[in-house]
Amino acid sequence: MTADKGPRDDRWYLSLMSPNTKGPNFAWLDPTSIYINSEAFNDLLDDLCAELDADDIDVVAGLDAMGFVLGAALAARLKRGFLPIRKAGKLCVDTDKVSYGNYSGRTQDMEMRTPAFAPGTRVLLADQWVETGGTMDGAIRLVERQGGTVAGIATITMEDNDKTAGYRAAYKVVSAVLPGTRWQTEANAQSLSSFQTYAAERTFPTAGRTSPPGP
Repeated sequence: MTADKGPRDDRWYLSLMSPNTKGPNFAWLDPTSIYINSEAFNDLLDDLCAELDADDIDVVAGLDAMGFVLGAALAARLKRGFLPIRKAGKLCVDTDKVSYGNYSGRTQDMEMRTPAFAPGTRVLLADQWVETGGTMDGAIRLVERQGGTVAGIATITMEDNDKTAGYRAAYKVVSAVLPGTRWQTEANAQSLSSFQTYAAERTFPTAGRTSPPGP
């Protein structure tokens, strides 16, 4: 376990996430700066795994592309296998394919190897950020087509909208950003107060130090 950072709903590592600096064709923030700092990444995984029961999960599936990072890390922590769900045209084996609408409004295709698992397999779906829910919808359809059961959804945050409300009602949703917190309110508005003091240097791993410097 990592050192105590105070109340767990504070989720200190969320303040390391970077704002978009490239304009509207890109996602509004970048959570990957959490991953590069070992203490932040491990605290993130601690918080997510505290709400997951490995006995309810047979395999973790990560959504292309950044869901691979979170999903593979969770699979290793939970001692479960990892299944990548990929953008179309990447896998060299037989696949099943669905179309989905991504956060930018574009229609894309995603694929999963077939067969990927035995019918009845319980699959935890992992993605870095669930905004409009379109990508997650495609992954759910792929899993269910092969007779799998969605054991839950794990993510850094799931924004609040009609689509994601359906996910929360139907599945166990585990997120670093907890519903009802200021982080959730700011994520819904797609603007974090921590952006005002964001400094990339806070995340840098350096020799002999794993924790970030103070603000």
